[in-house]
Amino acid sequence: MERVRTVLAAADEWSPMVQTINLALFLAEAALYFSLMTALLHFRHRIGLGVFLTALGVMHFVETYLAAVFYVSLPFGVVSPGSSVFFTGKLMMILMLYIKEDASTVRQPIYGLFLGNLVTVAVAQVVLLHQPVEMAPRQFADMGFLQDMGLLMIWGTALLYLDALGIILLYERLGRTWLRRTVVRFALSGMLVLTFDQIGFYALLNYLYDAPASVFWGGLKAKMFSVTLYAAFFMLYQSMFRDHNITHSRRPIGDVFSDLTFRERYEDLLSRTGRDMLTGLYDRSRMEIEAPRLIRESLRIGTPVSLAIVDVDHFKSVNDRFGHLHGDEVLKAIADGMAGQLREGDHIFRYGGEEFVVLMPEASHGDALGLAGHLCRTMAATIRNMAGEPVTISIGVATAPHDGGSFNSLLALADERLYKAKDAGRNCVVGIV
Repeated sequence: MERVRTVLAAADEWSPMVQTINLALFLAEAALYFSLMTALLHFRHRIGLGVFLTALGVMHFVETYLAAVFYVSLPFGVVSPGSSVFFTGKLMMILMLYIKEDASTVRQPIYGLFLGNLVTVAVAQVVLLHQPVEMAPRQFADMGFLQDMGLLMIWGTALLYLDALGIILLYERLGRTWLRRTVVRFALSGMLVLTFDQIGFYALLNYLYDAPASVFWGGLKAKMFSVTLYAAFFMLYQSMFRDHNITHSRRPIGDVFSDLTFRERYEDLLSRTGRDMLTGLYDRSRMEIEAPRLIRESLRIGTPVSLAIVDVDHFKSVNDRFGHLHGDEVLKAIADGMAGQLREGDHIFRYGGEEFVVLMPEASHGDALGLAGHLCRTMAATIRNMAGEPVTISIGVATAPHDGGSFNSLLALADERLYKAKDAGRNCVVGIV
């Protein structure tokens, strides 16, 4: 660090060099903050969530102090690392905690920061009543700064509370359009909320210190830059650990945490019910709940959704020749094989007996036919009965909105096409004819 300070001092009159060094430090700070905090969050089940929450909380005073007095020159303006790197990082970490846990967990740091900062401000007002003494010549307590810091902390705490609620609600709202695009929702939520935050925080800085407009624009650009960095880091983290804990909701803002927590616990309970005991897939009762909802949602946002009925060819002969226990093994192999070939976001249900239903959101009829054909070829190539003979499947496909706008209409039409596939010799797919 001493060497960096020396370089900066020597480069005072060469602004581009200073800005380049500052930008490099800015990037290093963001990378260090994200790496450390994400590591604490990732290993929360081993070391305890309290470690992450404590690390998140102790940074707040430093963030506020730096945002008030410490600014550097970057290529896109004059900014404070406290606001642009650490405060932005904290807000994105709160969103990451929500994504990985639930609202009942994320409200702990939000309420803790809010109440803790109010107590800090109250204590600071009592401290101001003291008559301090000099510890060394010309070393005075900055009473004016303590007074301003109190106002900054109150204002910053209020903004943080609104920011934290807002970023969660925006992430949820964007899930209606981009349910599976977690990184896009992560970035857009951060950008929108931090724009609001920058407007609010600059208003107070301008009031207290007559901060110039360049501070606002530089800070806004720096926060957008930081969000982009954190979104890239988040995408890298997601790709490395394949953590797809994605949620969405339409709960109103009133008592938002109770509503969101109820939603998450309901979905957790639902995910453990409605399972077929043999294959582990969702069963028919679960299909009758989920499929109509998914179809309605796809039609609401204007995207196609396809439904396929899959039937195992000559399955009765498998039971008759080799017994029902081997028939069960074949069904489990078929279920596992199909589930492994589906796209992320597709849903497979056991309809009954040797029949399965596959629901494919955002799949056109052509896409669905292609996927169904791939399933047919894969099952024929990989699944064998006890005699070593291939086990094949037949599939009928229907697509909304072209083939209808309800679950029952798609199911009926796909069923008709399934029988046409059987009449055509089996081991094939029939769609629109």
